[in-house]
Amino acid sequence: MGKKLKIGLIGTGFAGDFHVRTLRRVYGADVEIVGVTSLRPASREAFGAKWGIPVFDSAEAMLDRIDLLDVCSPPYAHEEQILAAARAGRHIICEKPLTGAFGPADPTDFYGDKAPKAPMLQEVLERLKRIKQAVDETGVMFGYAENFVYAPGIQKEREIIEKTRCQILRMTGEESHNGSASPVYGIWSQAGGGSLIGKGCHPLGGILYLKRVEGMVRHGAPIRPATVSARVHELTRLPQYEDKQLIRTDYRDIEDYGFMHITFDDGTVADILTSEVVLGGIYDYVEVFANNHRSRSRLSPAGLMDLYNPRGEEFKDIYLTEKVSTQEGWSFAAPDEFFTMGYQGEIQDFVACAVNGTAPQSDLGLALDTTAAIYAAYVSAEQRGAEVEIGQL
Repeated sequence: MGKKLKIGLIGTGFAGDFHVRTLRRVYGADVEIVGVTSLRPASREAFGAKWGIPVFDSAEAMLDRIDLLDVCSPPYAHEEQILAAARAGRHIICEKPLTGAFGPADPTDFYGDKAPKAPMLQEVLERLKRIKQAVDETGVMFGYAENFVYAPGIQKEREIIEKTRCQILRMTGEESHNGSASPVYGIWSQAGGGSLIGKGCHPLGGILYLKRVEGMVRHGAPIRPATVSARVHELTRLPQYEDKQLIRTDYRDIEDYGFMHITFDDGTVADILTSEVVLGGIYDYVEVFANNHRSRSRLSPAGLMDLYNPRGEEFKDIYLTEKVSTQEGWSFAAPDEFFTMGYQGEIQDFVACAVNGTAPQSDLGLALDTTAAIYAAYVSAEQRGAEVEIGQL
């Protein structure tokens, strides 16, 4: 890895921040972040000053200076930025969710939870086809930043699958907490949906990845999702909901609970839960039930460190773990969340693949299947759980 890899970053929120941190911890490659941009001028200027990164007015202004575009912008902006980078021959890292259906150009009277879902699925499939065509035609590296794939437990499960050639019969997974910190989360026209797409993409991505690994080991081709049955609910908007000011409730038109039942093309199954109504920090896991073993991978809380703090103000400048509402009492602290959540592993893999011309473990194929499955799930939920086929790309 002798060549310097010049990277441009789009997005200055939570994801942009941890991408800078993890990129600067990459080993075995000479990495330089040469530019950052954001749709908000004040935000990009502040971010650039904080990290000492040159600021640009747009992604296009950076393209002739970089080798790789790192997309951490809101989902509604992803497709345009991906296509521009691919057509310029630049490698791409894209945060999840990959893309979605965001309604009309003027979303003033648009409510995604009430809008028909079949047209949304068709729109998303067309978006996915355009992205796939652009990436395939240029041959650039595409890293789908699904951190579940790179979590230590998921990678250990990958090793078990590869070495024992086991058959996975069913899987379960979840990501839930008490609501996103993003100001645009809760608005369908910017986020593309609620719990299913915003949080469900994580355990679903990890689960689809493991079935892809199994398929390659056992049959030489990925095992892919075939159908989905789903339900969604808006629990915090129920008339009888009692708001204790502990769970975020300011959602305009998204669901705050979702469930997906996936059937794969080999007949095996997986179940994914996700919601915004879980206190105590992020609740992330993937459980595998195979014909020769069983595993449970805990991403958060990971159980590496239990910490007791009797006074909250003592730890006001100390980060313990994501999405906890208090640091008093006992906490499941994360000594290195970048490692346990898979953030460092994904960035390390993407950088190595961009330099060496290899394919990442979390690639465009996984991104396409995850996104298509979730929008098919929205169609199913609209039909109160009817089984819906997932379009194959």
